[in-house]
Amino acid sequence: MKPDYKNWMPKGMVYSFLFAALGCGAAATALGLLLPGGTLRTVLTIAFAVIALVFCGLTVWAVSMYRAFDYNGKRQMARQIIEGTASCVNLPEGGKCLDVGCGSGALGIAVGKRNPRAEIVGIDRWGKEYASFSKSLCESNARAEGVSRITFQQGDATHLDFPDETFDAVVSNYVYHNIPGNRQQYLLETLRTLKKGGTFALHDIFSKSKYGDMQAFVKKLKDMGYRQVELIDTTDGRFMKKSEAAWMALSGSALLTGRK
Repeated sequence: MKPDYKNWMPKGMVYSFLFAALGCGAAATALGLLLPGGTLRTVLTIAFAVIALVFCGLTVWAVSMYRAFDYNGKRQMARQIIEGTASCVNLPEGGKCLDVGCGSGALGIAVGKRNPRAEIVGIDRWGKEYASFSKSLCESNARAEGVSRITFQQGDATHLDFPDETFDAVVSNYVYHNIPGNRQQYLLETLRTLKKGGTFALHDIFSKSKYGDMQAFVKKLKDMGYRQVELIDTTDGRFMKKSEAAWMALSGSALLTGRK
């Protein structure tokens, strides 16, 4: 039995772009052949042709993303990110770790493999945007990887159903930027559940447009008494090149790590 972590680029999106390109191309062709000559035919044909070209470009982009993230492909960027993020937290013997937005279970399972005596909890809302991800998929992947001390449950990253200082480590990957609102507050909500002395590794697109001033946030955490806080650029070759981040719309990707 092999794990199936799916793909961060949903297959449905790839096919949607492809079908839209084919549909608009067919419409442009039909209009050019069937409508009588004149300005209307020219305008409509050109409009649908341009839209078809746009969707062709989006299809190429989506396919390239899919191939880059493929766990079994050549690039395996998703695997690199997951394993790299998991390596940034330290768990004591029998400690507990929270994986926020666990998706297909990959990050929590990676932490569990590195810390076989720890207890891992993964939470996600498993929305329709990523319909292929589910609690049952996470559980199946954990069994395939031989990670037994892990549980998965429905949860809301903006209001975690855990008391303060519950976990020895908290992790997440590409979660908060998908949620509208005050994303720095969502980070604080996650860190609220971290025990004193616990470690954290939160990977996301920490661009100013999505998060505001993250250097000020790092200082805020230090002022709150966090022993160590670091914002590490992951587009400098750690997980991806800057050129990859640019065309994949992942510029600003970084790891917020440290110890409470």
